[in-house]
Amino acid sequence: MDFSNPSRGYRRVSILGSTGSIGTQALDGTAAAPDRFGVAGLSAGGRNLELLARRAVAVRAPAVGVASGTEEELDGAIAAAADEAHVTGYAPELFVGPGAAADIAAWPDADVVLNGITGSIGLEPTLAALAAGRLLALANKESLIAGGALVRAAAAPGQLVPVDSEHSAIAQALRGGTPDEVDRLVLTASGGPFRGMGREELRHVTPAQALAHPTWDMGRVISTNSASMVNKALEVIEAHLLFDVPLERIDVVVHPQSMIHSMVQFVDGSTLAQASPPDMRLPIALGIGWPFRVPGSARPCDWSTPETWTFEPLDEDAFPAIALAKRAAGDGGTRMAVFNAANEEAVDAFHDGVIGFTDIVDTVAAVVEDHRALGAGRQGLDLAGVLEAERWARNRARARCGSGESSRPGTAGGPEGSKETS
Repeated sequence: MDFSNPSRGYRRVSILGSTGSIGTQALDGTAAAPDRFGVAGLSAGGRNLELLARRAVAVRAPAVGVASGTEEELDGAIAAAADEAHVTGYAPELFVGPGAAADIAAWPDADVVLNGITGSIGLEPTLAALAAGRLLALANKESLIAGGALVRAAAAPGQLVPVDSEHSAIAQALRGGTPDEVDRLVLTASGGPFRGMGREELRHVTPAQALAHPTWDMGRVISTNSASMVNKALEVIEAHLLFDVPLERIDVVVHPQSMIHSMVQFVDGSTLAQASPPDMRLPIALGIGWPFRVPGSARPCDWSTPETWTFEPLDEDAFPAIALAKRAAGDGGTRMAVFNAANEEAVDAFHDGVIGFTDIVDTVAAVVEDHRALGAGRQGLDLAGVLEAERWARNRARARCGSGESSRPGTAGGPEGSKETS
């Protein structure tokens, strides 16, 4: 694909994390626009092998990958699904093991790779898709956060397209001006389930409360990150890396209705905002079809109905994650890889009942400070250095939480994360 002059024509899409919420909506979108999209490959973690097999059979995916299990199990699940659907002669290429998602990302029949994996285990597939010359629709913010300059250096101009609703909104609004006309980026946050609570109140919230997001239906990690504002902190860093805007010119405002997904403020005082009802189908379709819009991707706003949209400043005392992330990102190197890995471990510890809610960000802050005390540049910014930094951060976070062995796989392998439906 010519990233500088893309074609509006038919595109074959490989979907990583295909049994999760992003993957499910992407498959719905490709099925709804068969003149625009076909499926080249599917990957999943393996916790819901039967669902993966049924979906592979339904779209006749030429390649199927699974991170856990055996080739015999995957082949058997596909054969059973094909038999159930009365499909004969379907025999896809199979990839099994920790590198399966990267194999699907590099599958030669694809034009576009949608990375819908949760967690920094998405880094290797991200790099594989970029190295293979695919347009990368990135819903896996953690790979960009952990990989940082490594991912940016691997991406050709125009090759990396954001799928997060906030960054999709910014990408759309940026069409309204030139880069030197951009004053600030303004990311909106719903405020999550704990909007308005002070830090002392937050000490006593439960995992069930943290998962009760008022706007979006997400997995455990992302829902918890939204409640703690870590998700918004990661999005700030992602915006900095995607759009090359300095961190001090990226703001966050609380917008509970989640109708305006983000804004770009220009030097002349104009602000362009992208508005639509909260529905990930729109940014997914735009991501895989970029820069062309896909008709009917989602319902529009109903401007005939009275409605009130509000905006509030972020309480940075109750939610310190954004300031912490900006400082970590400013350090450069592998510091954000440490931030992200420590957070994933702390989220697990919170849901296991080992630590409290406010301890999540406190643990991240402590681990980042421990890493800073080791001296900048301890790990080189290559894949091996990122993996080593994450391994160190996970061990350090578990030690600080007192949570023992991690239930979370490392970056290099293991099943895909919480966007899966299993």
